[in-house]
Amino acid sequence: MIIEARYNGPPGSGNGGYTAGLVAAHLEGPAEVTLRRPPPLDTPLAVSTTAGSVQVHDGDALVASARADSGERPDAVPSVPFAAAVEASAGYLGFAAHPFPTCFVCGPERTDGLGLFPGPLPDGRTATPWRVPADVSPVLVWAALDCPGGWSVLTEGRPYVLGRMTAHVDAVPPPGAECVITGRHVGSEGRKASVLSTLYGPGGDVLAVAHATWIAVDR
Repeated sequence: MIIEARYNGPPGSGNGGYTAGLVAAHLEGPAEVTLRRPPPLDTPLAVSTTAGSVQVHDGDALVASARADSGERPDAVPSVPFAAAVEASAGYLGFAAHPFPTCFVCGPERTDGLGLFPGPLPDGRTATPWRVPADVSPVLVWAALDCPGGWSVLTEGRPYVLGRMTAHVDAVPPPGAECVITGRHVGSEGRKASVLSTLYGPGGDVLAVAHATWIAVDR
């Protein structure tokens, strides 16, 4: 398995959601993926699979592990109309200050990324429109679910990175579809924050849901 340099999150390491999606692709159905260290870019990684579980190594170092998820499905974060998501996105905090401005998913300095800019809603949720790219895949759906949840807890003074993510992907939207992704912060303990995110199709149907744990890091 190789995480191409294009799919970075923090500089020099893979975007958490994209990496989790690559790992989850080795399992059938919903999966829980835990990132053990910053995923290296453009590096051949060894993947080992057993019944219902996956481990990814960089040499002797464990990069990520995953298991099939048989637990309770994450709750959906309520949606908003596409126009409301566009309006919320205009207030994206990352436009003013972003800990990782070249992130493939939400980096405002990227012209070749997903261009997801989740802005705040009055009740604390985030929302962003997503015009689905031509190369959409289940892995990109994992990536798209990542940052909208994270930005429900991210602040200028305290950056976070993805630690663990569980996703249930029911369907992949078609290229060109105008979708909405919402996120919500549901709890914190110490350096850990728990968030939810949901991908809605053009007709308002739930296409995928995720629960994630983000970990505060030093700037």
